[in-house]
Amino acid sequence: MYVGSHVSIRNGYEQAAKTAKALGATAFQYFPKNPRSITVKQFDKVSAQNCAAFCDKEGIVSIAHTPYPTNLIPEDDEIEVQIVKSILNDLEIAETCGSIGIVVHFGTTKGAIRLEGYKKMIAILNTVLENWHGNSLILIENNAGSGTDMGISLEEMVQVRKLTKSPEKIGFCFDTCHAYASGVWNGDNWDEVVKKGIELDYFQYLKAIHLNNSKYPTGKRKDRHANLENGHITELQWQSFLNSPVIKNIPLILETPSDEGYTHEQEIEMVKGMLS
Repeated sequence: MYVGSHVSIRNGYEQAAKTAKALGATAFQYFPKNPRSITVKQFDKVSAQNCAAFCDKEGIVSIAHTPYPTNLIPEDDEIEVQIVKSILNDLEIAETCGSIGIVVHFGTTKGAIRLEGYKKMIAILNTVLENWHGNSLILIENNAGSGTDMGISLEEMVQVRKLTKSPEKIGFCFDTCHAYASGVWNGDNWDEVVKKGIELDYFQYLKAIHLNNSKYPTGKRKDRHANLENGHITELQWQSFLNSPVIKNIPLILETPSDEGYTHEQEIEMVKGMLS
């Protein structure tokens, strides 16, 4: 299994990969640019290429995460243009770094008719993918349900992917905290989630997992990540999840707090222990 955490690119993409290795990680996630901006970045290609070479040599895999303002259902045409350019920029950076793909949250919309929101999301994905010819994928992440019903279910992920013109360029990222918060996974129904996912052909396209506990009980729809041992998901529930055949060889990425008594290095070792 590939296990790691989110790391900073403050000192460049290559150094991010080296930081991951120093943590004992075999996988890592990074923001390709400022996490609060969708401005196109003129990035250091040499650093990105060196990142890819280092990861290949050390057997490390990586994924990128789009900046927070990236919404696949933007509020107006001007923002839509910016988001399309930003996603293409993120894909180019991820490709140069040798990353599996870029994680982007399932789109959300306020007040608009839900069906129109889905249509807009599919249209934007089509626009991006018509202009993308690399190997890095768009990885759609499930939502926690905070203020929206959109992007919670596995059915939505699968259907949106199927309805695009280039489904082969899209995969999924499963966030455990979000699934727990939304009630899709309540900690005890993983077998049911697996059965549903297999029926829908979801797991075939699952490329990354965000391994986060939840600070709130299941079904509360609060997106608050907790350390693996500090949240409401129990050790037995983690064991059930981590030893499931459908997630074998899928990179496990911690997005847990690093200032609440646990370091990512400690949690990486903890996950390795659970897996063994």
